[in-house]
This record gives sequence, C-alpha cells and structure tokens, in this order.
Amino acid sequence: MTNSEVAIGDFIVIKPGEKIPLDGKISEGSTLLDTSAITGESLPREVTVGDAVYSGSINKNGLFTIEVTKLFGESTVSKILDLVQNASSKKAPTEKFITKFARYYTPTVVTIAFVLAIVPPLVIPGASFSDWIYRALAFLVVSCPCALVISIPLGYFGGIGAASKNGILVKGSNYLEALTKVNTVVFDKTGTLTKGVFSVTKVQSILDSISKDDLLKTAAYAEYYSNHPIAKSIVVAFGAQNVNPEEIKEFDEKPGKGIKVKVDGLTILAGNAKFLESENIQVITADEMGTIVHISINHKYTGYIVISDEVKHDSQEAIRRLKSVGIAKIAMLTGDIESVGKKIARDLGIDEVFSELLPSQKVEKLEAISDKSRHQGKIAFVGDGINDAPVLARADVGISMGALGSDAAIEAADIVIMTDHPSKVADAILIARKTNWIVWQNIIFAFTVKVAVLVMSAGGVATLWEAVFADMGVALIAIFNSIRVLNYKENNGKK
Repeated sequence: MTNSEVAIGDFIVIKPGEKIPLDGKISEGSTLLDTSAITGESLPREVTVGDAVYSGSINKNGLFTIEVTKLFGESTVSKILDLVQNASSKKAPTEKFITKFARYYTPTVVTIAFVLAIVPPLVIPGASFSDWIYRALAFLVVSCPCALVISIPLGYFGGIGAASKNGILVKGSNYLEALTKVNTVVFDKTGTLTKGVFSVTKVQSILDSISKDDLLKTAAYAEYYSNHPIAKSIVVAFGAQNVNPEEIKEFDEKPGKGIKVKVDGLTILAGNAKFLESENIQVITADEMGTIVHISINHKYTGYIVISDEVKHDSQEAIRRLKSVGIAKIAMLTGDIESVGKKIARDLGIDEVFSELLPSQKVEKLEAISDKSRHQGKIAFVGDGINDAPVLARADVGISMGALGSDAAIEAADIVIMTDHPSKVADAILIARKTNWIVWQNIIFAFTVKVAVLVMSAGGVATLWEAVFADMGVALIAIFNSIRVLNYKENNGKK
C-alpha cells in the first residue's frame, strides 16, 4: 500500500529505524524520534501515547503505532516539497547585461555601417564609394562584439572554476552575480553551524575523590547496554573497547528516565534529575546547554555529563569573515529550542536568531527579514536539511552544505559547498565580487577602445589594422584578464 492510499484514521506500525510516512498521533507505544530533518532540532524527542508526530521523522529505538491524522497531500513532507516548488517561482531572475546589449547593438552597428558606406558618397562632393566602403568595413570589424561576447561569459566561467577549485559548486553565472549584491546572510543551525551529532561536551565531577575521567568511565559502564543515542555518545567518548561487559550486573533501564546498574559491586544511577530525585538523591542545578546526565555512586551524587550538539570549529571564523567582507546582517533560523539558539548566536556573534521554527515558519521569517532589508541588498540562506529546502529555494541565493546536506537541500540550492565548512560562504562572496569586477573591467575596456576606434574609422583616421586590434586584440586582452579570477586563494581572496 502506498502513502496516497492510506486514509485518515488508519493505523501504521513504525519499527525502530523506520521513517514515519504520514503525520499522525501515537496510539500505542513510546520512542525517541529524530526530527532533525523536519524541525532542525538536534536532540531526539521523546514521544508517547497522544503525542503528534511528523512525517519524515525517524524512529530511533521503540516500536509504536500511529493513527493517521493527515492525508499524504497534507503531510509535512508533502508541504515542504510544495513550498520548494512555489518558492522557486517567486525568485526574481537576474537580468544579464549582455542580453540587453546584444538586442540593440548588432542591428544598430550594421545599420550605421550601411549608411556610412552609401550616404556620404551621395551627399559629399568628390567623395568616392571605395573610400567610404573601406571606412564602413573598418567600422564593421571594430564593432564586432567578440570581446564582450567571449570575455564576459568566460569571466563568469572563470569565477565558477575558481569557486569549484575551492570546493564551492555554483549552478549558474546568474547566482554568482547575485552573490555580489548579498547584504544579509541567514544560517540554519543544526548541521550548518553545528555538527548535528551528539557528543560529550562537558564532564563535571563534584567530588575531589572522583576525577572527570573516572566519572566518564562510571557513566560509560552504566550506559553500555543502552541503545539510547545519549548513552551511545557517552560510551563513544570513553571508548567502547575500554569497557569490560562482564563487570556490569543487574542492568535496569527506565525509558525516558535513566539507568540503574551494578558495576564491580557499586550501585550506579545515570539519568535525568527526576530519576535521581525519585531515588532520594539530591542533584545540583546545572545551567548548561544540552542534555544533562546526572551520575550517582552508591546513592551519593557524584556529578554530571553534558551531551550537546557541538559548534563546528570554523563557524565563529565564518561569522567573523562575513562581517569583515561587509555583510551588514547575519541571522540564524532553527527548529531547536530558544535557549540553545540564543546561546549559539551569542557565542558566534550572530545578530539575530529565531528559534523553534517549522519549515513553513522558516520561509515566513526569511520573507520578513527580506522585507526589512529589501532596499539594502539580496539575502543568502545557508542550510543543509530537507527542512531547509523551502528556504533555500525562496532566498535570493540558496547555499547548501554538500558534504552532509540532504538531497532535497542540494537540489533546491543555487550554490553547494562541498566541504563541511561554513566559512566557505565568505570565499564564495569574495570570488563572486572578484569575478564581477573583472567582468566590468572587460566591459569598460572593450567599450572604450571600440568607441574610440569606431570614431576614428568613421573619420577615416583608423585603418583595418587598428580595426583588427580593436576587435581581436581587445578580445584576447579581455580573455587573459578573465583568467585572473582563477588565481583566487582560499581564505584570503588575494591573487
């Protein structure tokens, strides 16, 4: 049975590791859901009977049944795809100078050359047709738009090539041109500025007799047999090969709460604050960003471990570089909770943050930002998940992370960063600006030389030799000038 054949009120059994096909409500069972692809929230969400679940979420460990509440066409994933298609149609196309130029230039110069060859001999006494036809031919040679027709596209191809050398794939020269006008950059959080994976970010022991390493070892032994993502991150941090399973006895896991286990004769409790307090163990309040696992040994509180989504090593550098190249405003949109969003924005120096957003709400926030900065420049959005696809499509320039990004995000984006480094966004902007400057150098140089020689040709001063130089010579110089963009050096923008 396909998704389109399922009706509202039908029941679907979701096994561990499966993706939820349709929006619904849990009627039986409980589990942990990975909702990062839909909401961008990095930590798994605990759900039980009565909770609503979104299509596209992944079941981490439990077996549960959902009652379908929305048809396929109204499901979250379907709406995301619809948003991508509708958002794409709203993007204003970048008008190319060469298109406008060619529309009027060629018929104009041919007409002038024809008039130059025919009219003067008829109205000027003593003028010969051979002399004025020669001038008209020189005029036609000079007016050939080769320098512009060749060098301008080549300049953009050079820019695209320079970007690809630096791990940035640009899907068209119009997007490269649009980058030069970007004044606001909006980031997704999970998977873009952060790694999107769980890891131990802090180990805090409150007893002098127990070191941080000992506390991490105790927690790893307690969590060894658990399939919970948080438990696995603790075991990985300590090293699974360093755990001796034979020492673990009486393993008892309370879903959504914690674990009670005996290791080498010691009773260990590892879990949330409520779990330890239910065992009459007083825990300290930890003001930390992330999931906190409290630890006790023989009913004595010993400390806690913080599990969170790590910020990428160059995210702060990415924000700094964007500001250094003149980006006026940097914002962040995330489906994660407000406290986490504000903490990361504050640490990285981001100007504005919007948290707890669904995909459709991200599009609304982007449009609100766009309305505020409409007269200041274009907006670029940087994201990686399927939940970012509508925003990538709606932005003036959509930039996706290609290394870890979803297929939907890469498809919707205009530019794809093939590494996992957000600092590449600054490189893309610098390459675009250098490309644009070189293209306009070619335009100004070609026009200046051609206009000068055109006037000289019409006046009979320039010969075919000057005309050939103004055509092919200028074209070659413009081509060599276009190649300079390939010398862009990563992370500095210098030649």
